[in-house]
Amino acid sequence: MIEASKLTARQRAFLDKLLELYREHRGPVHYSDVAERLGVNRFSAYDMLKVLEKKGFASSSYTLRSSTPAAAGGHAGPGRSIIVFAPTPEAATALGDQPDESALGEDWQRVRELVLSKLAQARDASPRAALSDLLARLPHTDAPLNYCTEMIGALLLNMQRVKARAGGLSPFRVLDRLRADESTGLEALAGLSMGISLSDSEESGRTLTRRLLDHIHGYQVNLTRLSGEKREALVRFLEEALEALD
Repeated sequence: MIEASKLTARQRAFLDKLLELYREHRGPVHYSDVAERLGVNRFSAYDMLKVLEKKGFASSSYTLRSSTPAAAGGHAGPGRSIIVFAPTPEAATALGDQPDESALGEDWQRVRELVLSKLAQARDASPRAALSDLLARLPHTDAPLNYCTEMIGALLLNMQRVKARAGGLSPFRVLDRLRADESTGLEALAGLSMGISLSDSEESGRTLTRRLLDHIHGYQVNLTRLSGEKREALVRFLEEALEALD
């Protein structure tokens, strides 16, 4: 059985547009149309649709470009084979089955949006300042879910900060493999983030690493205090956080 609750808000947005375009075209959709409708890079759209396919909410197939509607990137005359996507029967059900996170509180929603905004800003700027800001907030964060949410942001920003010196191996790609088992993905994030930064030779980098290390134990302890519902929300948040950095 496919679990719709495993979809992040961004994944739902892509699935919604895929379903919308599929109904408009009355057939499979080229990923560039999804990208145009959402105002994103077409390669990002392709990657997200492949994620949805892996989760069981979309399917891909190959077709001749000339056999697709003009709105879907087709043109008259013979052409090469292109990949198109269609929603699976589970897609509409998934979009109608939005997980209710209101019970987690408005305070957590504010923390979640704050961290996501800092991650998004770090895509085009130095993540050092954003990381320092989150670390400064942590001593004043008491609720376990809020603490873990801010720590996830700090750990990802730390990875973003040092990935340029990671010897060509993206730490985010390593994390993707480590979190294949969702029961251990949250713990794996802490170890990976700290491991890749311990060799940082810059004094300012070492200072940030030491500050982050001071909170690792608190992060691990607070993870054990989360209920199953809150832990699932945190797993979904980690997916959203990674997408914000993409």
